[in-house]
Amino acid sequence: MEYFFTSESVGCGHPDKVCDQISDAILDECLKQDPNSRVAIETLVTSQTVVIAGEVTTLAKINFEQIARDTIKQIGYTDPELGFDSENAQVIVKVHEQSPDISQGVSEEQGLFKEQGAGDQGLMFGFASNETPELMPIAISLSHKLVSKAQELRENNILNYLRPDCKSQVTIVYEQDPTTKAIGKPKRIDAIVLSLNHKPQAELEQIRKDAIELIIKPICQDLMDDKTRIFVNPTGRFVVGGPAGDSGVTGRKIIVDTYGGFARHGGGAFSGKDPSKVDRSAAYASRYVAKNLVAAGACDKCEIQLAYAIGYSQPLNITIDCFNTERVSLEKIEQAVRKVFNLTPKGIITTLNLKTPIYKATASGGHFGRIPEGNLFSWEKTDKADELKKELGL
Repeated sequence: MEYFFTSESVGCGHPDKVCDQISDAILDECLKQDPNSRVAIETLVTSQTVVIAGEVTTLAKINFEQIARDTIKQIGYTDPELGFDSENAQVIVKVHEQSPDISQGVSEEQGLFKEQGAGDQGLMFGFASNETPELMPIAISLSHKLVSKAQELRENNILNYLRPDCKSQVTIVYEQDPTTKAIGKPKRIDAIVLSLNHKPQAELEQIRKDAIELIIKPICQDLMDDKTRIFVNPTGRFVVGGPAGDSGVTGRKIIVDTYGGFARHGGGAFSGKDPSKVDRSAAYASRYVAKNLVAAGACDKCEIQLAYAIGYSQPLNITIDCFNTERVSLEKIEQAVRKVFNLTPKGIITTLNLKTPIYKATASGGHFGRIPEGNLFSWEKTDKADELKKELGL
């Protein structure tokens, strides 16, 4: 039997990703000046308009408008013909301080338990699978690599007709055990979709040829066969894109940001939130735990759920599912996780060094499965694998 699964990604110029990058650029500047900043920033973009709203409590002096313009320029929206550009867009700022009711539950020595509690209630999931070297599901991994390659070719002026917006989608065929229904290893790619925003003069035939030869084949050819279907700009034209073509909002691409739908999601977005918000920090921590368990050989795939209550430091639950691939009991795995990892908000922030200005780099290309230049993503390390092996007797 065969099992089909599809994931998508979007490029840095996608309207929602523009918002994520602006929100995280603001967060980074706050943390750069004041590591104890409390930030919850939302951004909205549409034609020549940026709206920045939310809560910021910080000692930092922040020029919200300039950060937004610099980010838009860096993404590549510099031409007024695009209908959205860094110089002419109107920037509206509506920001206030964090509620003191939330602050007292998050700040040490102020809450009921005199230690840093979670910034909100909620549930977070982390996932890892050994089907790729980066321990990610392969559909989302390939989708990210496709848009990253398109961005690289645009920024290096190799495909000078490309504009910043783009989307990708990959459908993977897995072997499925007919008796247990367990999903096996990836077998082949069934379909690839790539939509590339382009200048008006670019011809569809040339775009499709370049996309296949310079983007799709270098990334996907090992799993492509004569049955693989390829769709490049399937409507035939993608000239109007970015915020001029569609509005964008921070946090709307939560599945692109995580595991492409292959694992569950707790619902909380990441960008624009400082690490006291467990929506973000505990999602990073759960990925860290899951990845180290797979790297340790405890299982082939692993999904972990954490849950928190506002103001409380300890997670309400730690739930682990290895999809019957575990090599020791789930009870033993949970005991090892509780011993090796500190999953309180303060413990997560300290272990993963989350008060540093690293977040803009997460806001495009996925938060998991890659380690940007400078080794910024601490949650992608497998430095706990040996300790877990020892605890689990592996």
